[in-house]
Amino acid sequence: MSPKRLSGSGFFLLIILSFLTAAGVARADEVQLKPDHPERYTVVKGDTLWDISARFLNSPWHWPKIWKINESIKNPHLIYPGDVVVLRMVDGKPELSVLRKETVSTAASALPSLPESAKTPEPAAAPKDGRTVKLSPQIHSEPLEAAIPTIQPNTIMPFLTRPLVVGADELEQAGYITTGLDDRIALGNGSQFYARGLKEDSAEYYQVVRQGKPIYHPETGELLAYEAVYLGNAQRLETGDPSKLVVTEVKQEIIPTDRLLEAPKKPSLPYYYPHAPKTQVEGRIVSALNAVAEIGPYAVVGITLGAREGIEEGNVLRIMRHVGNHKDPVTRERYKLPDEESGLVMVFRTYEKMSYALVMTATRPVHMLDAVITP
Repeated sequence: MSPKRLSGSGFFLLIILSFLTAAGVARADEVQLKPDHPERYTVVKGDTLWDISARFLNSPWHWPKIWKINESIKNPHLIYPGDVVVLRMVDGKPELSVLRKETVSTAASALPSLPESAKTPEPAAAPKDGRTVKLSPQIHSEPLEAAIPTIQPNTIMPFLTRPLVVGADELEQAGYITTGLDDRIALGNGSQFYARGLKEDSAEYYQVVRQGKPIYHPETGELLAYEAVYLGNAQRLETGDPSKLVVTEVKQEIIPTDRLLEAPKKPSLPYYYPHAPKTQVEGRIVSALNAVAEIGPYAVVGITLGAREGIEEGNVLRIMRHVGNHKDPVTRERYKLPDEESGLVMVFRTYEKMSYALVMTATRPVHMLDAVITP
């Protein structure tokens, strides 16, 4: 059994144990066990740490408060499918332990290798004449499955590989398309074209983007960024001024003046360490990338908080419904109604002046201009 897996599991248990140690009647800001929590739960493929915590805890959004205890440990995501999480009482206090899935592959890897002559041949098919055939035991190995993530990676992977917002200066300094071969205007898959403004020693692969709508802070009016309209991908064939490229993928029509940004490396499976921001922050939701009618769980939203406010990937923020003003029926004056809590988001990508986050829970529909604050 891998020591790395044991240490990761131990850390996960410390997190859950910290969640469960509230004694007596807990205050509203304390973590509580769910009344219908299971005594044990077998981890299956597709689970997330968030899902598992929600099975045992009444308020999984308390993660940020508890995980501060273990800030020095950055990767607790080492719980695997087949592991069994067991809840028991020890000295009157709840405690969780993991019954590790037994895998023959671990034992097999520890055995000394045998020469070819000593290896047991594959068992032959049973004869059809009724004779008895003696079979030797075989070692069966199977690969270890990947550790379960904090959240389902397919919900955010598309937003990790393409530009979401750009600054005006960033586009002004980027290379741009001048013309297609044979003076083609609209470029499609396989279209070759010329571009200027690319450095001789720059990358081979590019993303084609166009400046979209400006995003302003709703309260200060500050320009935060421009939406990046992602058009497709291109590969450089020849360097120089102009450089020669070919379109390798088209998402929207590509035309001259569209800009070329170096393509990022393909990200690995994202593991996030959920935690609260280090300071008290307050921002607003200003965009929604994959919401159709209403913004709900697993929608991606843009918020008016970025690296300059100390926002980091994995930061958890509380969503507060922006109710607005109301007219007093007696005095006829308008007064501000307090914001109401409506859910939780976790930041997964940051920029200088804004960030993008995934809505993790929502007790009511989330709206544009709703506030996001330190939980």
